[in-house]
Amino acid sequence: MYVGLLVRRACNVAGRTNSPTYEWLFLGQATAEEAFRLLREFGISVGMPHAKHIGGKLWELRPGANRFFYFAYIGRRFVILHAYRKQSQKTPPQELALAERRLAEVLEGGVEDG
Repeated sequence: MYVGLLVRRACNVAGRTNSPTYEWLFLGQATAEEAFRLLREFGISVGMPHAKHIGGKLWELRPGANRFFYFAYIGRRFVILHAYRKQSQKTPPQELALAERRLAEVLEGGVEDG
């Protein structure tokens, strides 16, 4: 499953080994399986209410109160950059800034399969 492989890679960008994204996805704290299935099946055309284009290459997957920032890497592969739990109507600026910073890091260094 490319999403899982790329999430593991993205969580380790710049030496990160403990990440909320990794914990939610792989330690059973997220209920995002259906949203990821839709993303795999429909790609960036999944649309609202499941996904929202933030701008440029950045998208937001929206399962319940969780938010996952991601981008389409190559073809139908996606990199999950950051996740947080929604607590207000607006995206907190620091959450968006972190996702944008990680996007730049991944684009600069690339993502390895495997």
